[in-house]
Amino acid sequence: MAERLVGKQAPDFTMDTALGNGTDFGRVSLSDYKGKWLVLFFYPLDFTFVCPTEITAFSEAVPEFAKLDAEILGVSIDSKHSHRVWINTPRNDGGLGKLNFPLASDINKTVARDYGVLIEEEGVALRGLFIIDPDGELQYQVVHHNNVGRSVEEALRVLEALQSGGLCPAGWKKGDKHLAAK
Repeated sequence: MAERLVGKQAPDFTMDTALGNGTDFGRVSLSDYKGKWLVLFFYPLDFTFVCPTEITAFSEAVPEFAKLDAEILGVSIDSKHSHRVWINTPRNDGGLGKLNFPLASDINKTVARDYGVLIEEEGVALRGLFIIDPDGELQYQVVHHNNVGRSVEEALRVLEALQSGGLCPAGWKKGDKHLAAK
């Protein structure tokens, strides 16, 4: 049985990145996000079919996440060099184009394994999305099969619900009432 991560300190990481400008590389650690919310998502591979739809949707939504004091980090097992080439490939040619957040390289698969999303026999990650609070505690995780893309709107809704501090019923949206504790 997989170890429970929600409600515990998020597994630490340090990874190389390709910055969304398509030119520069960087290095990122969980500690870089202390004091902010982090939406960390894993995807299987660069140059695939579903992944660009998610990655570009998250990139376009960066201003909405920023309003919630949240940053985004995408992760796959590809190299930072592969990430940079994919960012520099135009969208109409199967690429991403410039992004508003970095893509991290988990080439040794340690981070995917630590977060419980690595498909060992294939050497790729499942689609895992994790929301980590400003104190580094994992507040939310959802993991699903690789042929179904994620909803950016749902990630935003869940982040707002987590930040609301109340009991949120199904379908809760910002401005809705919380449930009363009994």
